Amino acid sequence: MTTDSSTPPASTGARLALIDSVLALPFPAGEESEDSGVRSSGPGHHLLILRASQDFWDDRSPELVEPAEQEIEAEFSAVATALTERWGEPETVDLWPYLDLGGPAPEPMGQLCNLAGSMQVWRLVPGEPEGGQDGERLRGRWLGLTVGQADPEFPVWLLAAVGETATLPA
Repeated sequence: MTTDSSTPPASTGARLALIDSVLALPFPAGEESEDSGVRSSGPGHHLLILRASQDFWDDRSPELVEPAEQEIEAEFSAVATALTERWGEPETVDLWPYLDLGGPAPEPMGQLCNLAGSMQVWRLVPGEPEGGQDGERLRGRWLGLTVGQADPEFPVWLLAAVGETATLPA
């Protein structure tokens, strides 16, 4: 995932459409990045930047950072509400333990645990309600939503991830 995230979707509807477009996509055999850095994928995962604030290289003042964080959090709430209407109540998954595995964490947890402390997760059930003809491909997958930031000078990101259920705690 690159830090150049200048082309994420511009509306909540477009963010949901992007999530829908990758839910049933097959996972690639190797790491790949598409959509101008908005999506990265690899074995067992897809990771999306749904929205990005400006970066804070020149000015990290609270007057600039706090409104940016509030905008991303508001969009997180809007997307999470829409996903909850589709998939039911999410569970919260703590990402910090993935930092202490003693080796590399499975993706997308390896990237997410370096950007956020927790995420909201929906375990996807084929055929409900967004399953459609590709519903069977959703079996064994989860959808996660979080807000993260690589370092204080980087943009704040609204992130979505699709992964294999085996990467989640039981």
